[in-house]
Amino acid sequence: MKIAIAGASGFVGKALISSLKGSYSVVGLSRSHHTQSEEHSSCEWRNCDLFSLIDAEKALEGAEIAIYLVHSMRPSAHLSQGSFEDFDLIVADNFLRAAEKNKVKKIIYVGGLIPSDSKNLSKHLQSRQEVESVFLKGNVPTTILRAALILGAEGSSFQIMTRLVSRLPIMLCPRWTATPSQPVSVEDVLTSIRYCIETPETNGKIYDLGGPDVLSYGDMMLRVADILDLRRSLIRVPFLTPHLSALWVRLVTGAPKDLVNPLIESLRNPLLVREDHQLVIPGHKFMGIEESLREAIKNYNSDRKPHAFKAPQSAKHEVRSVQRMPLPVGWTAKDVAQEYMKFLPVMRPGFMKVEVKDRWIYFSNAFPYIRLLVLEYSPERSWGHRELFYVRGGLFSKKSGRGRLEFREVLGGTACIAAIHDFRPRLPWYFYKVTQAYVHLWVMKQFARHLARPLEQQRKLG
Repeated sequence: MKIAIAGASGFVGKALISSLKGSYSVVGLSRSHHTQSEEHSSCEWRNCDLFSLIDAEKALEGAEIAIYLVHSMRPSAHLSQGSFEDFDLIVADNFLRAAEKNKVKKIIYVGGLIPSDSKNLSKHLQSRQEVESVFLKGNVPTTILRAALILGAEGSSFQIMTRLVSRLPIMLCPRWTATPSQPVSVEDVLTSIRYCIETPETNGKIYDLGGPDVLSYGDMMLRVADILDLRRSLIRVPFLTPHLSALWVRLVTGAPKDLVNPLIESLRNPLLVREDHQLVIPGHKFMGIEESLREAIKNYNSDRKPHAFKAPQSAKHEVRSVQRMPLPVGWTAKDVAQEYMKFLPVMRPGFMKVEVKDRWIYFSNAFPYIRLLVLEYSPERSWGHRELFYVRGGLFSKKSGRGRLEFREVLGGTACIAAIHDFRPRLPWYFYKVTQAYVHLWVMKQFARHLARPLEQQRKLG
């Protein structure tokens, strides 16, 4: 059986490859280029940018099981405009479409543990839940595994916690360090994934993963200190805001802002396993906190920066801009794309001229006449619910081959994503960032307001 792993370069992905090798034919999907060194020789590596549907389709060729371990909290381009929630939606949607095209038999998604009271979720957990909905509404049987803090030597949460304990004799602990959670060992996560691979009865199910112990982040830090034989004191500081606490966590641990801030925000919710959704594996007992921490610390190396702390690889001077917009009732992505072409010439200040000739679209300055951007419509990669245009040049753009504009429906047709991928501006980089980049965001914001008006009118009529 061939198993493809998206996010194979990450903490859980690398451990999963080691766990499955010898039993399955494993394909690792990664944006990074991997040589067949000894470290990476245990699987076939395929370079894949999941923001590209074509890349995703090629990457999943021949796969029977597809495992999704991806999150998009880190920047994916030299300049990334948009929220990680919207980035997550695009890559999950591409992964599902590619799995459907390749007739993948099953998707296994490892996401975040969702509290029983899901009314006030953090953006991170909302995003995890949205990704779940993408897969569950698709045509590929999907198993969802929800986990809170996954304990392992290279896990980002464990690394943050252990670095804080190692470097601070006295720790000021804000309110989120007292929130109860149910951590799980990475070994138990790997066992759970393997069980779901081999058990068809898990298809279409949502399971919570967690060890037997319930404790707070602060309690875990004290346990880590005991194992490391360090004397540490925690001082509760309830008035320390999440923003300020994230700042000192970043300063002490070296963890990036894009990783720390969402994780800390999500810790305001108790992350506990629901008894009626707990995954029970015959003959297997989940590790307790003491054993899990000792196993993680045994392989912990303070000098080695974990994968999640490293700057993401991205092409220099490339842009990704993603905005979520309302989708008027009864509209498709094709309707939105056509409305966008009509909207540009009439928006304030009204300097834009749009010409459509067959599959070519020219965005020009009205006076003097200068072609600013040239797009080519791609009918073979468009199907009404997703409309794709390739960037072919113009005064504002270099010819990259992969630059593209797309409109796509998401979340069951309740919203639309407008996205520019792999765009390479012709303007000098700094000048582009303070001019064209801001103009693009302003235009998209105005267009989103324009789309919202039919929605308001429909509500009034209803």
